[in-house]
Amino acid sequence: MSEPAVDGLDYEQARDELADVVRRLEQGGLSLDESVALWERGEALARRCEERLAGARERVREVLDRTDGAGD
Repeated sequence: MSEPAVDGLDYEQARDELADVVRRLEQGGLSLDESVALWERGEALARRCEERLAGARERVREVLDRTDGAGD
């Protein structure tokens, strides 16, 4: 079974998979190629989490800006 594309994951999915990647790497017992592939997937998942968090922060900032400007 193929892993879903990272850019199609929401924050929670990416976070949960990233936690699983970290667990698997910490357990060890993987070949070098498996470890590198897993590390690369983890890096992509971490970037996805950051992107989703940045988007959420921006949305909150926009709402707060509109709310602050509503009383003018």
